[in-house]
Amino acid sequence: MSDSGKLDQEPEKEMSFLDHLEELRWHVVRSVLAIFVVSIALFLNPEFLFETIIFAPTKTDFVTFRMLCEIGTRFNTDILCFDQFPFDLQSRTMMGQFMMHMTASIVGGFIVAFPYVFFEIWRFIAPGLYSHERKVSRGAVFFVTLLFSLGVSFGYFMVTPVAINFFANYSVYEAVHNQFDITNYVTTIMILVMGSGLLFQLPIATYFLSKVGIITPDMMRQYRKHSIVVIFILAAMITPPDPFTQIFIGLPLIGLYQISIYISAYVQRRKLKNESLEKLEEND
Repeated sequence: MSDSGKLDQEPEKEMSFLDHLEELRWHVVRSVLAIFVVSIALFLNPEFLFETIIFAPTKTDFVTFRMLCEIGTRFNTDILCFDQFPFDLQSRTMMGQFMMHMTASIVGGFIVAFPYVFFEIWRFIAPGLYSHERKVSRGAVFFVTLLFSLGVSFGYFMVTPVAINFFANYSVYEAVHNQFDITNYVTTIMILVMGSGLLFQLPIATYFLSKVGIITPDMMRQYRKHSIVVIFILAAMITPPDPFTQIFIGLPLIGLYQISIYISAYVQRRKLKNESLEKLEEND
């Protein structure tokens, strides 16, 4: 291999440990500042944050419930139409509402600012990559942001409404009434939404794990049936006891797993092709 080829594979620049720390500090500062600005904006607009966003899934006219009702009507059933959710929200601690307001604003700030935060992370990582690594990772910010946005939307518009409906109507005895603590309610919403956003990073995680050889498409195909069973068990736990809604939640997750298999297979083909080319160059 020529010297120019070697130089082409070296990182962009050499930095000392302290230089790296200084560079990292400014990336972190800018990321935190972006989250802080959005969080303050959300904190100063509690009506939008809570009525329009957080408490919207508790209303029967929420877009997901309207859509489910329309689908049920087409199949001549009203099982997917909801009149009310029998539960009350309460704040049982002195600082409960304030802390919940703060937490919801910060989490909302992180979700909104996530594209910029990941962009700053990537700006810190990218200069340390070799040129061929930067080439294959091109578009990482776009795809990570896209998948995170799709995951958050799935968690908010799909998982959260059916989870609220299930737990609101779940009762072990008719004399026991559901009175949820507002902090617990908001925490549950945040876990479902953020969890879905992270879960949708599976294709990205599969890509990089396949690159380093930790997982293979054959391994993922081998455990596909087990994964489908686990997905439907999770769907059954958070959805009402009807098969339509369970399928409605489970199918996107199965599709995500299948896409990850294709990604792993693509990475494996590229690795085998590159290895073959390297052997040919060595023989020459």
